[in-house]
Amino acid sequence: MTDALKRLSEEGVAIWLDDLSRKRITSGNLAELIDQQHVVGVTTNPSIFQKAISGGDGYEQQVADLAAREVTVEEAVRMITTADVRDAADIMRPVFDATGGQDGRVSIEVDPRLAHNTRSTVAEAKQLAWLVDRPNTLIKIPATRAGLPAITETIGNGISVNVTLIFSLERYREVMDAYLSGLEKAKAKGLDLSKIHSVASFFVSRVDTEIDKRIDAMGTDEAKAARGKAGVANARLAYQAYEEVFSSARWQELDKAQANKQRPLWASTGVKDKAYKATLYVDELVAPNTVNTMPEATLFATEEQGEITGNTIAGTYEQARADLDALEKIGISYDEVVQLLEDEGVEKFEASWNDLLKSTEAELKRLAPSEG
Repeated sequence: MTDALKRLSEEGVAIWLDDLSRKRITSGNLAELIDQQHVVGVTTNPSIFQKAISGGDGYEQQVADLAAREVTVEEAVRMITTADVRDAADIMRPVFDATGGQDGRVSIEVDPRLAHNTRSTVAEAKQLAWLVDRPNTLIKIPATRAGLPAITETIGNGISVNVTLIFSLERYREVMDAYLSGLEKAKAKGLDLSKIHSVASFFVSRVDTEIDKRIDAMGTDEAKAARGKAGVANARLAYQAYEEVFSSARWQELDKAQANKQRPLWASTGVKDKAYKATLYVDELVAPNTVNTMPEATLFATEEQGEITGNTIAGTYEQARADLDALEKIGISYDEVVQLLEDEGVEKFEASWNDLLKSTEAELKRLAPSEG
């Protein structure tokens, strides 16, 4: 049953699950996915936690205890989410040990309301690393303008980072630069670089969703020919940038100090348009030393209908560049689209975070002990 997932792993693509809930942890489902579906990591975000906690399954006792202590809603959310990440990290620990720290990692995101504040993001990253207190955690920091120096500072402190919400090739290069700068800081402090890991989460399907919407509004045959190509093309060119940066003289110096490459992670890989094959963003983005974090539906679709035929990124850069250039020719601005997606990405996570606060507050009130 798992031949496609096994082949994907053998091609150097780490399969991570883009979901977490207490039920998934306590029911044994996460352990089962590791054992049977080759899952070697977990990513979370505010939307995932909002869905899990508002569903309520398995959270009542902890929420009742927090209500009895009369904690703030922000503290309650932190206690609940870090508990899930800590437990998931413990389940993932054998994978972490077996891969020398490369995989077996669980990601938790800084409060998205801090996305445009460097100092607060760094402080939050330290706090989350301390709260979860597991070596196989990744702290997620969004790749906003303010996020870049926060990435450098956090890596410089020896904390492993998952950089999220990357849409543009230019921003991705800035993210890699921020990572290398962080490693250089850590090296200057005498930290062990072999213990510091990072992934760069490059979003895929959202690029197609936004560009296809513009193509459909145009309605011309020339425009329609460009449909469904931008997301994969963008990601493939990101891999080209990764290959360049991690073969540079600057990288070689860090490599000598046992530093780890920052792996590209394909995020937002669930297909949003039913006209596309459910495994489009898996089959077309196979290359060594990458991660694909999948919603459960995409994971099982890959197991059932994935076509893993070896490296599907090598030798595609010229065509990928042509696919993006074709957008400019029909009047779609790449720079405008990727900036819009970054702005919307932060806004969506903020909205989910606010929803999470509201639903948690309601649960705290519901489960609060009665007077006396």
